[in-house]
Amino acid sequence: MKESPEQRSRIMRAVKGANTAPEMTVRRLAHGMGYRFRLHRKDLPGKPDLTFPRLRKVVFVHGCFWHGHDCARGARVPVRNRKYWTRKVARNMERDRHAQGSLENLGWKSLVVWECEIKDQDRTRRALRRFLGRAA
Repeated sequence: MKESPEQRSRIMRAVKGANTAPEMTVRRLAHGMGYRFRLHRKDLPGKPDLTFPRLRKVVFVHGCFWHGHDCARGARVPVRNRKYWTRKVARNMERDRHAQGSLENLGWKSLVVWECEIKDQDRTRRALRRFLGRAA
C-alpha cells in the first residue's frame, strides 16, 4: 500500500535523531563494560552520540539508510522522490566526513558504529574495547 504524501511526511517527522534504539544499545553495552561517557556534546563537531572526554574519543551510531552505509539497508533508495533522497543521503555523508575531519584536527579520534552491526553485540563490544582500551 502506498502512503499519501501527508502520511509519509508524518512518518518521516517521527524519525528521531537522538536516543534511537541502536544508540541506546551501544550506550548500554559501553556502560556495562565500565565506560563512562557524555551524550550529544554540542560543542564538538557533529554532536557525537557518545563522548569519552578523558580519552578524547567519540562514537557515532549511524543509521544505515540515513548515513549511506554499503549494506543492504543502506544501499536502498526509496522509489518515490529518488533524486531528493539521493541528495539528502549524500549531504549527510559529506557532513559526517566533515565532522570527523574536524574532530581529528581537534585531536579527537572517532568510531562509527553502524546500525546493522549492532545486531552482533559481541562484535560491537570487541570494537568498542579495541577503540576505547581498558575501562577505568
